[in-house]
Amino acid sequence: MMWVAGIRALYLQALHPRAVRGVMQNSDFRRDAWGRLMRTANFVGTTTYGTSEAAEKAGARVRKIHSMLTATDPDTGQRYRVDEPGLLLWVHCAEIDSYLYVLRRSGLPLSDAQADRYIAEHRISARLVGLDPEAVPADQDQLAEYFEKTLPELAAGPEARDVDVFLVRPPVHPLLLPARALLWRRVARLAYASLPPYAHELYGRAAPSPAAVTRRLRVTGTLLRCIPARLRWQLPPKHILRAMSRLGPGSRPAPYKVGR
Repeated sequence: MMWVAGIRALYLQALHPRAVRGVMQNSDFRRDAWGRLMRTANFVGTTTYGTSEAAEKAGARVRKIHSMLTATDPDTGQRYRVDEPGLLLWVHCAEIDSYLYVLRRSGLPLSDAQADRYIAEHRISARLVGLDPEAVPADQDQLAEYFEKTLPELAAGPEARDVDVFLVRPPVHPLLLPARALLWRRVARLAYASLPPYAHELYGRAAPSPAAVTRRLRVTGTLLRCIPARLRWQLPPKHILRAMSRLGPGSRPAPYKVGR
């Protein structure tokens, strides 16, 4: 389900014109989109399951790269740094909101207190990319207030449209075209459908009713969680297996432990 949530986050992040320009003007997003997605997944995996030392090193690499990059506003000609706190905060909040929202709506049982703890703990990942943890939302109420405050800055500009097109039809090897049509497109559509109403309005594409989206997320989550854990953990880059090897078999992640 984290892949569905990650695609939702990309849809959401692309609605901030300054943030998405920083990506589009400084990366081979169209030519190396899969590489970029895997690097992002590797960072999330490292900060989630890796050692503190590994997480700090990963954060230092991200901060160093961002510190050297700028973007230009085509309307004003203004040049700005991509590591502006406001831009980093938008990317962070869109990501954390997507992870939490999709997982809960797919049927993973999390209380409000646990959801607040999840958001608060991720202020560490915010620090790793260069944010002041005290300036990052620490619970659901603060996160909702942040989105309400940021809404006037959002727009579906040309770059957001490019991201939308890519997410629906990412470039793949010809042999993988059937898989893209059967699997990826469904995942992308589900991720889009799970966006908040204001995002649907900005993109200009309708979504199913909230109840229908919830049913689809629950069915998808139930099916995916039926896949044996050992099989799921084999997916690269295998952060969970490395963490279990380091910490011992008692560290294996399992849904029932969340309720403890």
